[in-house]
Parts: sequence; structure tokens; C-alpha cells
Amino acid sequence: MTKPKAVLIGPMGAGKSTVGRLLAESLAVSLRDTDEDVEAVAGKSVQDLFVDEGEAHFRRLEKAAVAAAVAEHDGVVSLGGGAVLDPDTQRLLRGHEVVFLRVGLADAVKRVGLGSGRPLLLGNVRARVKQLLEERAAIYESVATIVVDTDGRTPEDVADEIRAAVAGERT
Repeated sequence: MTKPKAVLIGPMGAGKSTVGRLLAESLAVSLRDTDEDVEAVAGKSVQDLFVDEGEAHFRRLEKAAVAAAVAEHDGVVSLGGGAVLDPDTQRLLRGHEVVFLRVGLADAVKRVGLGSGRPLLLGNVRARVKQLLEERAAIYESVATIVVDTDGRTPEDVADEIRAAVAGERT
């Protein structure tokens, strides 16, 4: 059975894509991003999917993408920020090495900028990021087997900590 080395979860701005690439490189495996999988299936960007088809349609595609990725991919998997909201996805992640990249409000806002291309950030970006962090933090914590704080750290440092943890080098 194929099993990912690590599944990265966390809110937008946590660094899942950047850290995921670095982690995959250090483990000599590939990165699979479920948002990219959804875009490939739909033939349009996540942003366009939200606008054209609505969030519910996007979430259905996302759920299928996550299920396929954890079943088929033996490298690093990066999930979209809201993927773990689905109870079936939460159950599916049990038994996997799930890494929650925790980020504070200031760093998250700095990293997402004005939120262009992020459909859930329409309006006041800082207020919306704060709301999403508060709504989702407990779910991320409950699903994770490893929690890594990313505030004030380089992506390389975060990736190194995750690599050590999944390799069993954590003290």
C-alpha cells in the first residue's frame, strides 16, 4: 500500500506549498498539491471554481483529490487550507503522518498579501484570515500528528524540522 511520507495541513499563509517543495526535495520524493489536482480536473483555477461553481462544488472536488492523493502518492502531500474541514477527510487522514504548519495572524497576513487568487479572502483580508485561523485551529490540531510553528522561521528551517520528525529524529 502506498502511503505519503507526510501530509501538510494548515491555513493559507502557513507555507504548505513552499515548505512542501523543500521537504520533498530533502526526502528525495515528489510533492503533490491537492489544489493543483483539483485545478487539473476542473480545467480552471481554484479562484475561478469558487466564482463559477461555488464553494460546495470545489469542496466535492477537493475531497476526491485528497482521497486520491493519500491513496496513490508516496511523497509529500500538501492539502488546501479547508480540506480538513470535511469529516470524511479527517477520518481518511488517521494513520498518516499529518503535519500542521501553525502560523499566527501577523505572519499569515504578511504571507498572503492582499489575498489575490484566494477566494475566501474577499473583503478585509486581515479580519478574514483571523476568522479562518480561529475557526479551523482546533480541527488542524485534532488531525495532526506533528505540529510545527512557522512564525518568524525560514521555510528551510521548518522543512528541516519536519524531515527530522518524520525520520524519527525528533527529541
